[in-house]
Amino acid sequence: MKQIRLRVMIIGGIFTIFFIAIGIKDTYVQVFRGSWLSQKAADQYEISYKSAGKRGTIFDRNLREMAVSIDVESIAAHPKQIESPKIVARSLSKILRMNRKVLAKKLYPKRKFVWIKRKVTPKEAEAVKKLDISGLDFIPEHKRFYPNKTLAAQLIGFTDIDDHGLEGLEFYYNDILSGSVVEYKVLRDARGRRFEAESPAGSATSGKNLVLTIDSTIQYIAEKALAESVNAFSAKSGMAVVMDPRTGALLAMAQVPMFNPNALNGYNRKVWRNRIITDPYEPGSTMKIFSAAAAVESGSCSSSSIFYCENGAYRIGNHIIHDSHEHGWLSLQQIIKYSSNIGTVKFSAVTGPKYLFDTLRKFGFGEKTGIDCPGETAGSLSPYQRWTTVDAGTISFGQGISVSALQLITAISAVANKGILMKPYAVQAVTDYHGRLIKSFAPKIVRRVISEKTAGTLTRIMKTVITEGGTGVNAALDGYSVCGKTGTAQKIDENGRYSNEKFIASFVGFAPVAAPKIAVLVVVDEPQKEHFGSAVAAPAFKTIAQKTLDYMNISPKKPAGNLMVSFRR
Repeated sequence: MKQIRLRVMIIGGIFTIFFIAIGIKDTYVQVFRGSWLSQKAADQYEISYKSAGKRGTIFDRNLREMAVSIDVESIAAHPKQIESPKIVARSLSKILRMNRKVLAKKLYPKRKFVWIKRKVTPKEAEAVKKLDISGLDFIPEHKRFYPNKTLAAQLIGFTDIDDHGLEGLEFYYNDILSGSVVEYKVLRDARGRRFEAESPAGSATSGKNLVLTIDSTIQYIAEKALAESVNAFSAKSGMAVVMDPRTGALLAMAQVPMFNPNALNGYNRKVWRNRIITDPYEPGSTMKIFSAAAAVESGSCSSSSIFYCENGAYRIGNHIIHDSHEHGWLSLQQIIKYSSNIGTVKFSAVTGPKYLFDTLRKFGFGEKTGIDCPGETAGSLSPYQRWTTVDAGTISFGQGISVSALQLITAISAVANKGILMKPYAVQAVTDYHGRLIKSFAPKIVRRVISEKTAGTLTRIMKTVITEGGTGVNAALDGYSVCGKTGTAQKIDENGRYSNEKFIASFVGFAPVAAPKIAVLVVVDEPQKEHFGSAVAAPAFKTIAQKTLDYMNISPKKPAGNLMVSFRR
């Protein structure tokens, strides 16, 4: 009996000690570690989210949408609340078209929160919701969408999964386009469902909108004509630019190959950049316009000054300069019309390297234009003090100098604009969410490059390029007067020598001559079958200029007809 009582007392004592220990621990946890315990519980059911305002819209000059943000959902998971990760992964992989093993790894229970798939389609979101899986979450977000697909893609650029601009205007104006970001907390039950939400301190505001100078119709005209030229001559690539020479506003910036920013994975990274702005190239004979400008402006030559063109071959030191056709005596005007390298070297020698260099710099070569787009190149124009006699000659007809397509169209626009160089720009206004004007960008004069008289002389010279016998006859328009210049430049090969097989064909000009409304540049890289600018680029120029002027309702010049008079007795 005593032994039984002793055992009861021992067991009772042990239980008493345990109860005292539990009470002490409970008191310690509740009183001294209460805040820690609350935080531990909150960590399991409290999730922090960031909400971003909708990114601003990009419009063309006529307020047609070129980049918009649409409402979508992203699917996330709370792995600790998912009972069978492998089964869930198998179900989700079929709907979301994702690797089952990758999904299963994401759902490993040690992780607190994980994204399953960002910015899914409405069809995918609805299908996953029907599965009614505990621990999944559907978070509202915004997705960038480009309704015109490839249209002006290199200029507009694109964003990443978090709506940060990565290329083009999306990158350059990212701070303006981005909406504000606010952070808030959401409480969830054991199944991951929201049951209480903390109101964010202020709501996320939408980003501002951009209104471009680009006209989407003119952009389409330019892209279509350029693509046809590139395909017809099996060329490597092509560029086309349309500018308003009076203001510097860009109406179109076309490139081939194109890409669709809605489906980036299907394209090579090399086609993403805006090569019109970023890539320098040797312009070839289009540079003769500006060499002639230096000659006329300096007073050393006039359009009627005569030079002997050596019947197609002219030696300078150890180098021989050739013309594509043999010519004897030609005036400066004829030198440009027939695109004589030798004639250009000779009248530029009279002008002198310093004046030629200064004129080219005034036109903007060798320096950035300052356009509101990322990655602009300055091209290359070495100081005249470093020029040899051969350098001075080759630079005058477009070798030994590199330019961007933007620099060239801006420079030719200065001739069309009576000698005044304008700063090129692609964005004309910034508006708020409701379309109210916040900021506008007006045309900006850079400087006077040449006199109005010299500009008029150059215009008359360039007009002859389009007439019979000139290199630009294929650029003649129906009902509109036009002037321009062809360019055929040899590319430098891997050995650093000028290739006899790789060329850049180009044509630049403006119309109508009396009151120019557009300047157009077409550049085709490495065309096959033909390589002269007259055959490859001039027809594309004609198509772009003709259709653009028709679209702009610029009245064509009607030829005078015979007046028929009928007399009736």
